[in-house]
Amino acid sequence: MEEWKECKLGDFIKIKHGYAFEGKSISFEDNNIVLVTPGNFAIGGGFQEKKCKFFHSSYPSEYILKENDLIVTMTDLSKDGDTLGYSAKVPYSDKRIYLHNQRIGLVQFMNSEVDKDFIYWFMRSPLYQKTVLSTSSGSTVKHTSPDRICEILVKLPPLPTQQKIAAILSSLDDKIELNNKINTNLEHQAGALFKNWFVDFEPFGGKMPEGWKEKTLYEYADFINGTSFKEDEYGTEGLPIIKIAELKNGITEATQYFNGEKDPKYNVENGDILFSWSGNPDTSIDIFIWSLGNGILNQHTFNVKSHTNNKWFTYCLLKYFKPEFCHRASCKQTTGLGHVTASDLKQIAFSSGDKAVSDFENLIAPIMKHIFNNKLENQKLVNIRDTLLPKLMNGEVVI
Repeated sequence: MEEWKECKLGDFIKIKHGYAFEGKSISFEDNNIVLVTPGNFAIGGGFQEKKCKFFHSSYPSEYILKENDLIVTMTDLSKDGDTLGYSAKVPYSDKRIYLHNQRIGLVQFMNSEVDKDFIYWFMRSPLYQKTVLSTSSGSTVKHTSPDRICEILVKLPPLPTQQKIAAILSSLDDKIELNNKINTNLEHQAGALFKNWFVDFEPFGGKMPEGWKEKTLYEYADFINGTSFKEDEYGTEGLPIIKIAELKNGITEATQYFNGEKDPKYNVENGDILFSWSGNPDTSIDIFIWSLGNGILNQHTFNVKSHTNNKWFTYCLLKYFKPEFCHRASCKQTTGLGHVTASDLKQIAFSSGDKAVSDFENLIAPIMKHIFNNKLENQKLVNIRDTLLPKLMNGEVVI
């Protein structure tokens, strides 16, 4: 059996602090100059573009990140430190520039004894992240440091084995990312088709057909709000409680469970259309297709049920109105949070005809089912990856 040696991360890496970019030049307005923040790290590691902030001023060139640079989070605002210390790789983009912010560490390699991708995956392993959390400082905001990370122990197999382990995990991640890109393209297609039919009226000669009726969103569908939970109702088994965090990040170690009885109307199943109506208007107000199994819906999220069973038309309709939802939520902001109310749903109206909705549903269904099936496949791949990761890292699974 090959020998694995125990080392400190600091034996072959060092971590460079980022730059303190001036706050007045940071915004959510996209100018393709991304200021990388902890919000760009997914729970469990990996880079995400969902929460980008942008920098609108001059910046030092030595703090421009390069494609495949390995970065780690040094600060986490969440109660549980969900992303603290996790790694990500800077993505390729032919348009965007990624800037190395002060709360992000850039991992620099001092020798060739380790495979960069192996360390990337080690820094996404549960044992590593628990070690980071156990040595972190702060209560509300958690911090780690280059020195603390460099003190963490890692078991290193020979270099060829490191490369094989990284290749297995990366192949799973690559397929997940490919599915995500396909879904993004399909979502754009669905949105374009909806606008073509129900905004520009292209299939109807460029004008709204006679006989179409105006309905408000509230008249068209049932918006079933989730329920609240008392502290003693949370547990570690039963149905996962679907909060906005689960909609954005999936089922994670931070997910809470309910093992009791609530009105069945709060139950969630695969394929349900969920609408998070409360939170930061820039990052939390959104519409989702649920694909992670049975659950129970927490408050601040609607389960949307069309009165005519045209599920995918309903999804596209809500997606089309997302900018309006976000605008209305931002007008009600208190301490950075906003919300969409029943009153808003009674005011936002659209026009359609029954046959057009039915025809559109039939047209869009194959696209939406492809998206849904990709989401289901990704969940299986995530489960395989997350099961293999700790076992590959400790040598329990031999390759």
